[in-house]
Amino acid sequence: MLTLDLESFMFELKDGAVKHIGPSDKTATVKCYDVEGIEVREFGDERAKLVFEDEDGNEVQVALFPEEARAVARGIDDLDKESEIFE
Repeated sequence: MLTLDLESFMFELKDGAVKHIGPSDKTATVKCYDVEGIEVREFGDERAKLVFEDEDGNEVQVALFPEEARAVARGIDDLDKESEIFE
């Protein structure tokens, strides 16, 4: 399941193209649940890309610099040691 929260966005559809209109100070939140596929691969010269896919084919991609990727790995490792969810 994928949820997408677009707060106060306005889009224009013209000649088959979608374009955001309005100020560029908007934010969005994407959540992907029930992940069935995970891929980690190189992205460009200096980043790692994490790809998560759910049962419906929805996909979320996150590109991280090495230190950010290490922080995610450390966080998962710490959670594995401290939490009951990994038992």
